[in-house]
Amino acid sequence: MSDDWDTVTKIGSKTGGGSSQRETVVRGKGALNQAQRSGTIVATEKKYATGNTVNKAGSQGQRLTKVDRSDDIVPVQKTGAEIGANIRNRRSKEGPYKMTQAELAKKVNAPANDIKLLESGEAIKNQGLLNRVARVLKISPKTGKPLDGEE
Repeated sequence: MSDDWDTVTKIGSKTGGGSSQRETVVRGKGALNQAQRSGTIVATEKKYATGNTVNKAGSQGQRLTKVDRSDDIVPVQKTGAEIGANIRNRRSKEGPYKMTQAELAKKVNAPANDIKLLESGEAIKNQGLLNRVARVLKISPKTGKPLDGEE
């Protein structure tokens, strides 16, 4: 008997004949040993729907399973060069939002290196940091375009 959660061992056959033994699920090692000694048909089948997963439809779990089954490495999502360029333009342009990367980093409570990576488009997407920068510079966190109509 296997300790595998994904398989079930059955004794007997599926035929509906009157004299043959009916198919039953093994409940312990003793029943399995007895069936093997008597020469009864013993089969192990894979379970396809377990009690916990029958009624749950979670897309996140399905996506993770798909990622687990794939052999390739899933690339990390980056912020993008367009948003970075818009942040850099807004920060470096004359006016109330003109500041250095270090000053912006201090205002958003983040390391200056994170601002540098964000502006270059090489930063790993961090929506929290983008939202804080957008609030300070009054830009859209999705596109980086100014909210007050300036370009």
